[in-house]
Amino acid sequence: MTEYEEKFWKEGLLVAGVDEAGRGPLAGPVVAAAVILPPNTKPFLRGDSKKLSRKEREEIYSIVKETAIAVGTAVVDSSMIDRLNILKATKLAMRRALEDLKHPFDVVISDYVRLEDYNCLPLVKGDEKSLSCACASVIAKVLRDRIMEHYHELYPQYDFISHKGYPTRKHRELIKRHGITDIHRKSFKLK
Repeated sequence: MTEYEEKFWKEGLLVAGVDEAGRGPLAGPVVAAAVILPPNTKPFLRGDSKKLSRKEREEIYSIVKETAIAVGTAVVDSSMIDRLNILKATKLAMRRALEDLKHPFDVVISDYVRLEDYNCLPLVKGDEKSLSCACASVIAKVLRDRIMEHYHELYPQYDFISHKGYPTRKHRELIKRHGITDIHRKSFKLK
């Protein structure tokens, strides 16, 4: 899971992995995270954060925070997603997460999204092929879940705690029953 990083580490280059959580939901923000791991870090997780249990993600989140040279995060809210479109909002969140690192890096490995203004290697299923990208995926997913749990407190009738804003049958039924909130993405097909 570090074969891509190792090529850069051997050249003395620092790698920032970047990924997002929340491109597909009908409500809530898109959250991006960027992670710089120390060169020659041994893999300590396998695969996509969405396949881990909540408890496993929280454990990995702590390990990443302890292990990483730097972690950057960014949140782009639903109104900005509606203004830009989800791809542009995702790229904006990723750029902001990279800026939030506050540490120099040489190369970016992303999960599929090409960031034109960086020396970027976009990998299909990057969060399954790159440890740096997988770590960023975990950070982004944990933070977004926490945000949606907060929104559950504000809008309990939408049950965000269970679906995190994704377009489940239940969420669509709740939208039909209660209408939309300020955190729903008006540019998405909500019904």
